[in-house]
Amino acid sequence: MKTKNAMPTLPLALAGDSIAMRRSSSGDPGGPGAVQPALVPAAGLGQDAGIPDHPRDVALLLNIAHALDHLFLLIFATAVGAIAAEFGFSNWEDLMPYSVGAFLLFGLGAVPAGRLGDLWGRRPMMLIFFFGLGAAALLTALAQGPWQLAGGLALIGLFAAIYHPVGIPMLVQRTSRPGVVIGINGLAGNLGVAGAALLTGLLVQWWGWRAAFVVPGLASLACGVLFAMRCGPQGPAPGRTRKPPQVVLSPTDLARALFVMTAAAITSALLFNFTTNGNTQFMVERFDGLIQNPAMIGLLLAVIYTLASLTQVVVGHWIDRIPLKRLYFVMVLAQIPWLALSAVASGWWLFAALLGVMVFIFGCIPFTDAMIVKYVDDSVRSRVAGMRLAVSFGVSSLAVWLLGPVVKASSFTSLFLAMTVIAAATAALVLMLPSDATAVRAARTET
Repeated sequence: MKTKNAMPTLPLALAGDSIAMRRSSSGDPGGPGAVQPALVPAAGLGQDAGIPDHPRDVALLLNIAHALDHLFLLIFATAVGAIAAEFGFSNWEDLMPYSVGAFLLFGLGAVPAGRLGDLWGRRPMMLIFFFGLGAAALLTALAQGPWQLAGGLALIGLFAAIYHPVGIPMLVQRTSRPGVVIGINGLAGNLGVAGAALLTGLLVQWWGWRAAFVVPGLASLACGVLFAMRCGPQGPAPGRTRKPPQVVLSPTDLARALFVMTAAAITSALLFNFTTNGNTQFMVERFDGLIQNPAMIGLLLAVIYTLASLTQVVVGHWIDRIPLKRLYFVMVLAQIPWLALSAVASGWWLFAALLGVMVFIFGCIPFTDAMIVKYVDDSVRSRVAGMRLAVSFGVSSLAVWLLGPVVKASSFTSLFLAMTVIAAATAALVLMLPSDATAVRAARTET
């Protein structure tokens, strides 16, 4: 069996690790210790034989962690108007670039987080997530100027980077229904997005923007204490064990799947960051004269995000039943008309159009994690997820940096029309995925 080497620098490089796990050290696929190519039944995906599912309270805390992860990243975008006023900025757009460090480190930090999750253990990394995120939020609340704020936000991004490459693989490591678990986990994450819009709006209105960081920060610290008490040792680190993926692809198809996974993650993250970071100010502009209360705008966005989040539960069920490529393509294609309508809508028509946009943007989120679970061995799953996030969020952090200047120089209409082009590019990428029938043929050929 191949021994673990230093972490490669690109997601595609891990294709070799995943492929090598099917072969003995002598190169004989039938030799001792070889893992033969096969299609593992869907019920066995992600779960080690004889290991029970996570206790409900542990699974609940892992899902709450996903909600906190997204909530913390969007507190600033929701409170930016109040923060800009206190720091002496005449326009909120001028303050947005100070948050780019959070999203850059959210992507880049996923690489070491994924490696440590595989080789050190996922439970200790989740403890660092809870306590680090809480402490970073409290420090951000103490900021007295834009650069101190930028430093605090960057720390939030660094600790938030732990969750996706560690928390999600930990959750699906012990489940017999991966699609459902990923769907529910996605719902939890996007309830965090909804919570950022609603909770931050209320806290800013009642107690000021600093409270919007303090309250979730204390909640994260409390969750860390509960997780330490309720989540016991998880056994050997995943990187020191071997477990084949659900679908074993040929080397060529696996490399193609990893390329599509990474490229589609970049375009999807661009759409996610443009919308979730810009929707508050977008609705303020398009509801001008109808709604002036920031808390009410936050409530409307929370309704949109909550309803859209339910899509992930439905998609999670479908992933276990419908070929992934076909379902993913339809969901991405449906984004295009809703984005085009949002570009020109205003008032309550905008509310309906934006709901459609977020239903299909949120509905596409589970697919990347489903592909990782489906095609990648658990022993390197955190590293693949980490490097995928590093590339996608590293590139898409530009969306946060560009959001203010682009809207200031042109308009939200131009931004949403550009997003329709991004959605079309994602649909074209999805068509490059290997079909399930191809995977079956590849597995049978190798056996």
